[in-house]
Amino acid sequence: MEPWRFASRSNGGKPRLGAKRAAKVERYVMVMGVAQRYLRVKEELALECARAGRSPEEVCLVAVSKTVDVDAVGQAVCAGGSDFGENRPDELVRKAEAFPNANWHFIGNIQSRRIPDIVKSAHLVHSLFQESHARKIEAAAAKLGKVQDVLLEVNVSGEQSKSGVEPACASELLSVCESLPHVRVRGLMTMAPQGDLQVAREVFEELAYLKQALRGKLDPQAAAAFDGLSMGMSEDWREAVAAGATIVRIGRAVFSDAFEE
Repeated sequence: MEPWRFASRSNGGKPRLGAKRAAKVERYVMVMGVAQRYLRVKEELALECARAGRSPEEVCLVAVSKTVDVDAVGQAVCAGGSDFGENRPDELVRKAEAFPNANWHFIGNIQSRRIPDIVKSAHLVHSLFQESHARKIEAAAAKLGKVQDVLLEVNVSGEQSKSGVEPACASELLSVCESLPHVRVRGLMTMAPQGDLQVAREVFEELAYLKQALRGKLDPQAAAAFDGLSMGMSEDWREAVAAGATIVRIGRAVFSDAFEE
């Protein structure tokens, strides 16, 4: 039974709490759940890092907040959350304004007309795979006087349903970005097929291999910055950590079992 629906023994079985008070208690219980879930994921992440012989400091937990409101984000922040992911520019801007001290990651498909909004609020853009978008990010970042950090999205699995540059073409896109002074490539991102953890592990390992191959072609300064691997979500983040992920994107495990990633 829900805690705010306990009946008083002295009032004929009527709810002890008024409607407004009950709503506040319900909201409180819900958001406390978010904080607890966030801390649980952080603990599990630390354990997986230990199993892989890695430090937890090597892996950034991005709490994907794309279907929750600012209240839930606030509870994750109170639990220590510092990095959040959004796939819609409007929500990215709104939540970044609500929590300006957090790092906001754009993880959705890039639309050309929304690039100025994305660049305005994004700490890191995970989903760059078109040269035209790279050049528009350059222009938007130049206007703001910032260097926009990005990851190149790579379609390692070859699935038609997934976006991303082909692995064989990643070097060409990286070269284009290296010529843009307001765009800094920090690494690679991919999504693995769902339903087979062994296949996911293979996809993640292939991305890690590609990162090392590309990094070896960069000058020392660019190579030092090119250290990111964004891979792994609620279903397969453990495999990603074992394969060398530096960023995992988790929504369901942090916010709700009903969360759709």
